Amino acid sequence: MTKITETQFWIDLLKKVLKIVAKEQGIRTSPKTWNQHVVPHEKGWAIKGEGNSRYTDTFRMQSTAIRRAKTIARNHNADVIIHRTDGTIRDRISFKK
Repeated sequence: MTKITETQFWIDLLKKVLKIVAKEQGIRTSPKTWNQHVVPHEKGWAIKGEGNSRYTDTFRMQSTAIRRAKTIARNHNADVIIHRTDGTIRDRISFKK
């Protein structure tokens, strides 16, 4: 751990403060991921890209949503995160190389 009298301490502190301020302003502070979440939806199931506010698509059956999410994730070397009806995570499938 750096001492308060060292320059690195102040640099690290400034980075943390700037990250907090950026997040509060709605600015992405980490690189975009292409992870796809299969989540419950009023019409059945939906795919939602990680960090996105809108759904990519909706489906009647979870298996169909999973199949489509796998295609998207495979194309972007990402993960598919499958949720249960209560919203908890059931499974994660990785297509990262």
